[in-house]
Amino acid sequence: MRLRRFGRGLALGLVLVLGATGSLPGTTGAWAQRTDYVPPELEGIEIQDRSGEFLDPDLEFVDENGQAVRLGDYFEPGRPLIVQLVYFECPMLCNLVINGFVDGARDLAWSPGREYTVLSVSFDPKDGPELAKLKQANYGKALGKDGVEEGWHFLTGDSESVKALSASLGFPYRYMEKTGEFSHGAGIFVVTPEGKISRTLYGLSFPSNTLRFSLMEASEGRLGSPLDKVVLFCFRYNADQHRYTLVAVNAMKLGGAATALGLAAFLGVLWSRERRRTRSAGQGKT
Repeated sequence: MRLRRFGRGLALGLVLVLGATGSLPGTTGAWAQRTDYVPPELEGIEIQDRSGEFLDPDLEFVDENGQAVRLGDYFEPGRPLIVQLVYFECPMLCNLVINGFVDGARDLAWSPGREYTVLSVSFDPKDGPELAKLKQANYGKALGKDGVEEGWHFLTGDSESVKALSASLGFPYRYMEKTGEFSHGAGIFVVTPEGKISRTLYGLSFPSNTLRFSLMEASEGRLGSPLDKVVLFCFRYNADQHRYTLVAVNAMKLGGAATALGLAAFLGVLWSRERRRTRSAGQGKT
């Protein structure tokens, strides 16, 4: 039974990724031309970019310890959030999304609970705190950072709160009666400390640079070294490619500014030397 569920999840996940990218890398011909096909169970569940909209801080959930919490409890000054909508017994896609996040976050110098917060919210009403606690322990161990349990929370809740959150994030999902599973998209959301959606990251892979730049943007300049901020000036998120790409104009501006500063420093050194030489010559005459 579990093997069949895994197979169905793998098939749906593959179709979803193909639908997002337009083709399977390395394919051509008839197969590549058929990748725009979307099976009925995936129709209408494409993730929408809702950047700029605010999440309702009064939405109520239950955390991994069985405590009632509000979404706004996790809106902390200077600490952006990463929100994942999943369900804890998903046979395939949810695990790939969370594992993709773990792979990218593991290489970050920052940690959940210190520089940012992670919320994994289940949209399956059957999920409860016991399973949430188990997921927190397993994924916290996989991430391998100290104190992760203080900053990565697994939430459950009633259908009303979950549906309100999914609508705000632009993350539709659908329960499939025949299989007892959910069809849904693949992606995570980066949210500002005030609860505004800053970035929607699509797919199953979230490289550390993408996470770092997204969290820097969401923190409104509070995260990142001065060098990080200079580098970010040269990159912008490309919604079509789902990644940060170099902005040639900004890179040229930065290069021009660096050249101007270098030239000014060089001329300053020459001027200082000439001034000392003139002063020495004047003292020799006296």
